[in-house]
Amino acid sequence: MAANLATGAVLSVPGAELYYEVRGSGPLLLIGESGEGDAGRSVDMVDRLVADYTVVTYDRRGLSRSTLADPAAPVSIGDHADDVARLLAEVADGPAMMLGLSMGGLIGLRVAATRPELLHTLIAHEPVAPWLLSDAERDAHRGELSAIREVHARAGMGGAFPAITAHLGIEPGVEEREPGLTAQPMNARRMANFDFFIGREFPAVVADALSPDPVRSSATRIIPGVGATTGRRVFTRRCAVALEGVVGVGAAVFPGGHNGNLTHPRAFAAAVRGVLGGVAG
Repeated sequence: MAANLATGAVLSVPGAELYYEVRGSGPLLLIGESGEGDAGRSVDMVDRLVADYTVVTYDRRGLSRSTLADPAAPVSIGDHADDVARLLAEVADGPAMMLGLSMGGLIGLRVAATRPELLHTLIAHEPVAPWLLSDAERDAHRGELSAIREVHARAGMGGAFPAITAHLGIEPGVEEREPGLTAQPMNARRMANFDFFIGREFPAVVADALSPDPVRSSATRIIPGVGATTGRRVFTRRCAVALEGVVGVGAAVFPGGHNGNLTHPRAFAAAVRGVLGGVAG
């Protein structure tokens, strides 16, 4: 199979059918996406990684092709972490690497805390993990997420999107971008994914209360990541900086801001290879 061709499959997990794709060759690298991102969200970055890694991407339960047995059932970060554990058990023949982006970083941290034997290395790029912060800052950011959800319920994506981008330090239309990127239109599927992300996964993030202790003691090598242009007071950067103190590892700096994997996929992929280069075995 050519490295640029994806093999899609579905894995049955408790309460859901999980869609995933496998591309490339080499050590296994699982990518956990941010926000409403599904298996195809970081295609430009993945294109630059498949020569060196077997890259696995997936739709989180409730997004795109990963359907819920009960569409009204609540979704927790524990559910997402269990999905990752089952997916790795299906596709990996030993401890794997994971690049967790934002929401994916939060999920990766829970896997590292609860199933460290599955991951030998995790890059947690600006994880959405309020529990890493001080009590006051944690509660403030959980309040911001809840407020965005309320705006979304009242005014839809048109009202919520500006609040989300501001919360993450993103300036749509202003951010520098590499040329020749694959178009990612805001189609019906992405809109549905955004609705699920805000309406169903924001409460999961707010409710998540993992202690830093099992992260600190995890056998997984955890590398915090920050965007080069993410503002120092942005919530997700603050989480990554707090993670530095938990794991005793300085944050790796990646091109772009919170969504650098989308705006600077070539440079971001090069940075991922640089970070993982010495730990691929």
